[in-house]
Amino acid sequence: MSNLDFRIFFQQYEALVKTADTAFERVRQNYTAEVACKLGCSDCCHALFDLSIIEAIYINHQFNTAFAGEKRERLLERANRADRKVYKIKKSAYEDFSKGKSEIDILGKIAMERVRCPLLGDEDLCELYEFRPITCRLYGIPTANGEISHTCGKSGFSQGRSYPTVKMDQLYQKLYQISSDLVASIPTRYQKMADILVPLSMALQTDYNEEYLGIAAPDTKQEENIK
Repeated sequence: MSNLDFRIFFQQYEALVKTADTAFERVRQNYTAEVACKLGCSDCCHALFDLSIIEAIYINHQFNTAFAGEKRERLLERANRADRKVYKIKKSAYEDFSKGKSEIDILGKIAMERVRCPLLGDEDLCELYEFRPITCRLYGIPTANGEISHTCGKSGFSQGRSYPTVKMDQLYQKLYQISSDLVASIPTRYQKMADILVPLSMALQTDYNEEYLGIAAPDTKQEENIK
């Protein structure tokens, strides 16, 4: 992990987390019968989604702070297995896109995929629950990204009815802005690093050191991956 001081960006990210948590609690209080989230439910822990660079670095930092030794290695092995499965799914999606399939159909297919989160423990509890991604925090209530809406299949929200809905594209834009400010604050040669999106499984395995961030002398293979 880099020795750079990212605390100001972590604080901005944590403020956004608080906003997401507040939105979730507001819906849960007003729609207690519809929100099905409870201890031991892990439906959201099999969803496929990516993290922005600020969220990836933040969760990576919390992961490395929380775990060491054998347990850390076991979780990293789970992350490696999950990452290989995610790669195959994304490769298939790219092939479908190359064949002319519609983006909506491709996204719908991806939404049906199930990949067990490497942080999901044997008792179906999150090993890093306090620092889970924003997407996980909002999974059980109605959300929308552009024209595509979503809610947990285990919830009691009825199709066709109107509910308070979190606009995920607005949250993603704020994450992108924090990521952009972070990238602008360091002397990196990767000026478009804020555009990078990675699955949680990859974020856990990545060493966000000066070399990865484009500050130290480049490693050719790693540089190709980032570009």
